[in-house]
This record gives sequence, structure tokens and C-alpha cells, in this order.
Amino acid sequence: MSEHRFPTPRPVELRVTIPAGDIDVETVDGDESVVTIDGDERLVEQTTVEQRGDTIVVDFHGKRGLFGISVSIGDFSLGGGRLTVRASVPHASVVKLASASADTTVLGRLDSLESKTASGDLRVHAEIERHAIVKTVSGDASLAVVGGDVRVQTVSGDVTVRSVGGSFAAKSISGDVRVESLREGHAEITSVSGDIDVGIAPGSSIDVDANSVSGELSSEVPLASTPELVGEGDGPTVVVRGKTVSGDFHVFRAA
Repeated sequence: MSEHRFPTPRPVELRVTIPAGDIDVETVDGDESVVTIDGDERLVEQTTVEQRGDTIVVDFHGKRGLFGISVSIGDFSLGGGRLTVRASVPHASVVKLASASADTTVLGRLDSLESKTASGDLRVHAEIERHAIVKTVSGDASLAVVGGDVRVQTVSGDVTVRSVGGSFAAKSISGDVRVESLREGHAEITSVSGDIDVGIAPGSSIDVDANSVSGELSSEVPLASTPELVGEGDGPTVVVRGKTVSGDFHVFRAA
């Protein structure tokens, strides 16, 4: 195991690029960032951790592979080694993650998040102030509260977002997409062989245009081009455009 400590009196940008294993990120109070790398000694030795100004970089060195990240097939065959990266950085930091097969957990409060993975699950229990971008192949993703926009691309992976403050865009192949609460902005969602569920926050109006080739359409509000009020009062309008092939599309009132 290796441990690295860096003086960080203000938020940083954390970049983690590993082939396989686990990534745990937590934002904390304080003026120091800590990164620990654990796993097979050979793999730890091939992992660089360094501070470049306001950026902390964790990078595994090996052959260039899927997504342009480092992959060593011999090291990461079935039963082979895995890396565990644990990082604590200041609140309101930017986090950018890339892996071929790493399960990821994020806690705390972020400025923004970008995650790109194949065959790895993403669990974000952190509040994200601005945007979130998620790309996954054969991996599930769940996000909590995102203050800004969310963009998602998934193949054979389910995506769940609890609350989105801005616009939402998602493209899914063989994966379900669920947004539990949208307050304003645009939602553009397409799915092939996956269900779509969209929740509209109380007090918001809704403008919905959706269709399904061989799935069912259902809504707690009329699916029409004329905005319908969800809740009471004059609130913002959510514009929802959805299309699914062999999947159901459902619009509901958020709690």
C-alpha cells in the first residue's frame, strides 16, 4: 500500500484512471488531500500519484486500451489483481474518473463529476453543485442530487438519478433510465430495450412528447404538447422528449 498527502487549501480537480478495482472518493473539511493505493505490489508500483497545481492525478501505466485508459491484460485476467484507490479531497472539488472495470463510490459535496467506465458500477451519494456526465458499458449508475445538467450514455446498464436541477439528456441501449425529480429545463431521453421513468417536481409545469415502438406509454399527466400543471402555483416548465424501442415510458408526479 502507498499513501500520498498533498496540501490543498482550496478545492482541487481529482483525476483517477485505473483499469480495474475499486475507487472510493470522499470530500472532507480541511486543507489536505490524501490518496491511498492498495492491491498487488506490482500494480501499486505502476500507479503514479502526483499533484499538478490544483490537480491531483492518479494514473496506472500500461498498454493503452479501451476508452484510452491503461489496461494490462495479463495483470487483470480472471482471478488477477485489482487496485483500490481511496481519496479524500476538499468539498466542492471536481472529480473525473475513468476505468475499464472499477466499482466506484463517491461521498460528500462536489463541484462536478465526470465518469467513464466499462463494466463497473457507479454509486454517487454526494451532492453535485453543477453538472454530471456519465458514460458506462455494462455498469449501473446511481446519482443523488445534481444542481445543474446531467448527461448519460449507457449500454446494458441502468441509471437512476434522484434529483436534477437543470436539464437531463440520456441515451440507453438495453438499460433502464429513471429520474425521480425534474424541476425545470429539458429532458431528452432515448432508450432501446429499456424503460424510461420521469418524475416531475411539484409546482412545475410539464410539456411532454413521447412515443414507444413496442412498449407502453403511461402518465399521471396528459401526454400533450400543451404544458400541464403538476402541483400548485406558477412554476417552471419541464420539457420532456422521450422515445423508446421495446420499452415502457412513464411520467409521474414526484413526491
